[in-house]
Amino acid sequence: MPAVATAELVTAARSAGRGIAAFNVITLEHAEAITAAAEAAGLPVVLQISENAVAFHSGRVEPVLAGTAAVARAASVPVALHLDHVESEELLRAGVAAGASSVMFDASKLPYEENLRATARMVEWAHRHGAWVEAELGEVGGKDGAHAPGVRTDPAEAAAFTAATGVDALAVAVGSSHAMTDRSARLDHALIAELRAAVPVPLVLHGSSGVPDEELRRAVAAGMVKINIGTALNIAFTGAVRDHLAADAAVVDPRRYLRPARDAMSAVAGHMLRVVAGSPA
Repeated sequence: MPAVATAELVTAARSAGRGIAAFNVITLEHAEAITAAAEAAGLPVVLQISENAVAFHSGRVEPVLAGTAAVARAASVPVALHLDHVESEELLRAGVAAGASSVMFDASKLPYEENLRATARMVEWAHRHGAWVEAELGEVGGKDGAHAPGVRTDPAEAAAFTAATGVDALAVAVGSSHAMTDRSARLDHALIAELRAAVPVPLVLHGSSGVPDEELRRAVAAGMVKINIGTALNIAFTGAVRDHLAADAAVVDPRRYLRPARDAMSAVAGHMLRVVAGSPA
């Protein structure tokens, strides 16, 4: 079926009181694995490409987005295309022009007022071009910092930021961290509930790979809607490749080890899809 808009999937999930899983795509195998898992689960999904992934693909968003879009169009379930953690305004514009229905514009490293002005400018541009915009307030650690109470999102500030920028969704810092390789994060569920009450747009949880299943279920129940997952897939991918190469040192055909890697990612994606949507395991 044709790719659908991220806004449509997030709105439907929010209205139903469930979450929508958004997985980071690095290779074509990622896109195939995630989509196969969504089809097996009978659930919608968001495929998202980060600025880091674009940099890996020679800095051009069009090839990786086109390949991911082709996988999305062939799916039997609704699949949306999203750009994640985009700091470059040029990349944001190129990605929307190339077919992404939504983008996470990340100016969270800037001081509050600069973040607000930059985000408002990009929201205005994106809305004129039919794109949905997610932003971030607070600091989700893991890439350059830890998840400490001092960097968590303030509800009053979040409400003011959302009103001033016109963003469609807000990524908030509530205790998760990017790039965690164990699932030991503990979320501030009271803060999630406060943010839900203060902010009129859907809330987004980044760094969800490090959050245990029950914590994710509670987060969705408390008000989180879009749940971003990346590292969990990479752990499965790399583990499967390592195992295959260790078992067969003579292998040279990459399909021999990419197939089990893709299958391993699909199994993880399927589990996470069901957790986030509140479906039976």
